[in-house]
Amino acid sequence: MQLIDSHTHLDFPDFDADRVQLLARSRAMGVERMVVLGVYQSNWQRLWDLVQTDRQLYAAFGLHPVYVDQHRPEHVSELGEWLNRLAGHPQLCAVGEIGLDFFLPELDRDAQQQLFEAQLKLASDFQLPALLHVRRSHAQVIATLKRFRLQRGGIIHAFAGSREEAREYIKLGFKLGLGGAATWPQALRLRKVIADLTLDSIVLETDSPDMAPAMYPNQRNSPEHLPDICRALADVMNLRPEQLAEASTANACEVFGWALPL
Repeated sequence: MQLIDSHTHLDFPDFDADRVQLLARSRAMGVERMVVLGVYQSNWQRLWDLVQTDRQLYAAFGLHPVYVDQHRPEHVSELGEWLNRLAGHPQLCAVGEIGLDFFLPELDRDAQQQLFEAQLKLASDFQLPALLHVRRSHAQVIATLKRFRLQRGGIIHAFAGSREEAREYIKLGFKLGLGGAATWPQALRLRKVIADLTLDSIVLETDSPDMAPAMYPNQRNSPEHLPDICRALADVMNLRPEQLAEASTANACEVFGWALPL
């Protein structure tokens, strides 16, 4: 199976001790390309330095809603400067991780919304897809996306919404990112929704080092786990793993504007 991990945080210190070996093991298992997402201004340079060591790593830059209290207005301007400086670079693939998080009550919703809209505008201006964090905020995210209508769409990371919400995102040109959460047997509602999704709507992800799948509980998540996640989700969808792998890889290539692997 050839796979693309569409959502990782491989720049995090969790991987400092064995990152090179982990990448080699992942490639040996068929996980050829991986997207590394920025979450705050101070990790963008580290992220870009990492991506420059490996032609099959790709960078997305963004200001994550969970860190809204750390972000400053000038960070949005700096994000625009990064995107402008790297425009057209083959390893710049998206704006992200951005979005809305209404799960944590201490996060200012108005500040999140302002930040989200400013970054969606950058995605629109630079004609890049957007990689979205959406937690307890589907209605507001969908309403916002309907106003912006991004030309390149993007991915709803760790999708856990309803069938109706899935349909709305798909109509807006977004793919649904699936990973470890849906491999847990107790995720009954999510698994029912996933079973009804069409193959052209799905991309696979790990969110490494977070969101470990059921077969690796309480462990650091890793792109190495993506083949097992693929097999588990294919079972939920009543597919062969190779079918899901082929479709998710093609869908990721469509989002990011990449050539299909040979």
